[in-house]
Amino acid sequence: MEIRRTHENDLEKVMDIYKTAREFMAQSGNPNQWGNNSPDRELVQSDIKKDGYVVVENDEVIGVFVLSDSEETYYMIDGNWLNDEPYGVIHRLATGGTRKGAGQFVLDWCLKKAGNIRIDTHEDNAPMLKLLEKNGYKYCGKISYGIRGERLAFQKIKE
Repeated sequence: MEIRRTHENDLEKVMDIYKTAREFMAQSGNPNQWGNNSPDRELVQSDIKKDGYVVVENDEVIGVFVLSDSEETYYMIDGNWLNDEPYGVIHRLATGGTRKGAGQFVLDWCLKKAGNIRIDTHEDNAPMLKLLEKNGYKYCGKISYGIRGERLAFQKIKE
């Protein structure tokens, strides 16, 4: 597996991966985090232009995520972050379900690249919560996305 920036010609495959992820989330007891159409095409196109990445194996896109250098929503947390140092933020991590370990690969890559990672997820996203716990991410509190609801916030600092 390798990670590279997302290209405009990856758009349809990325949208397919998000569709598959929404279906998996709904089947896993998490139908509300992304609903029926999030992330939408406009947001994904914006991600491609800014901070979007894909996981590639054998020339096939098998995962997608965003790694940005801050998150305005994280300024207000019901809890406490582990530190106030610069950090990377992982958003919209999804895989097509075709390759076990792709999510783990992304977390490892992001931590190596940024050294200080913050991430949030819906309380019903059991697979992501399990992945974060397995990787030593510390629960820091709750953040709010307004009408989209609260999310559980986590952080990990490279040792």
